[in-house]
Amino acid sequence: MKATGVPAIAGAYLFEPTPHADERGFFCRTFDADVIRSAGLDPGAFVQDSVSRSARGVLRGLHLRSGAGEAKLVRCSYGRVFDAVVDLRPDSPTYLGRAFFELSGEKQTTLYVPAGCAHGLQALTATADVSYRIDRPHDPAEDVTIAFDDPELAIPWPLPATSVSRRDREAPGLAEVLKRREG
Repeated sequence: MKATGVPAIAGAYLFEPTPHADERGFFCRTFDADVIRSAGLDPGAFVQDSVSRSARGVLRGLHLRSGAGEAKLVRCSYGRVFDAVVDLRPDSPTYLGRAFFELSGEKQTTLYVPAGCAHGLQALTATADVSYRIDRPHDPAEDVTIAFDDPELAIPWPLPATSVSRRDREAPGLAEVLKRREG
């Protein structure tokens, strides 16, 4: 497994494993504390694991947490997803930077999203399972959502959105969220 920095988002990393494939399928290490540590992250900081399952075209996001934020490791364990990250840390050298990835069950790459960055994804296959490992317990009172279709962000979602939660559909645009954070 190797760690590679993401130039468009300071502090973000891709952790790329080496799947071992044979006639039975594959075996792959998806988390390695030593590799996480080599990227300057504390592997013991992650406290909660979750999984989502989405059908093709389902769009989730853009989500982040207020307060101290929430760092997360994101991996598509089955299928394929288009993944988007937006840096909303005012003091970051990549503030308002955007990065896009395709994560897949075939490659098992894990994306590290730093606290203070918005994250969203869209399922590209009939079924896409995504695993999340976050660094503090989820508190719904701290949820922040930004409109996935905000023209200022112009995220190039590859498919029409077939299903979006009410929360995501009614989310304010980036300018409104930034204004609320300042006030």
